[in-house]
Amino acid sequence: MCASDKPGTPRYFVTYTGIKMPFKLVNELQPHEVQNRNTYFCGCYDGDRLLGFDKYAYSEIEMSHRYSYHDNGKLSGVEITDIDGETTLLVFDAEGNAA
Repeated sequence: MCASDKPGTPRYFVTYTGIKMPFKLVNELQPHEVQNRNTYFCGCYDGDRLLGFDKYAYSEIEMSHRYSYHDNGKLSGVEITDIDGETTLLVFDAEGNAA
C-alpha cells in the first residue's frame, strides 16, 4: 500500500505507459486488489496531476518518481530513486524541455 506520508490522493495501477515524464499510470486497480499482487504502482494525485509514484515489488519499493510543476502546469523537475537508493534529479524549463 502507499505510504500515508506522501501528499495527494493514492491510486493503484498495474503498470505505466510511455517514456516521456511524467509517466502515465494505466490499468487502475482498487485498493483491495493490490493485496495479492507481486508488483503494482501507487501513484499520488492532486486531482488529475500525478505528483509521484512508487513501484512496489514483493512489498518493497523498487523505484520512486516525484514530480514538481511550474505555475503554468509544465513539468519542472523529476526526482528518481532506484532500488539501491540512488537518486537522480532532472530539471525542465518553463516549457517542459530538459534543461
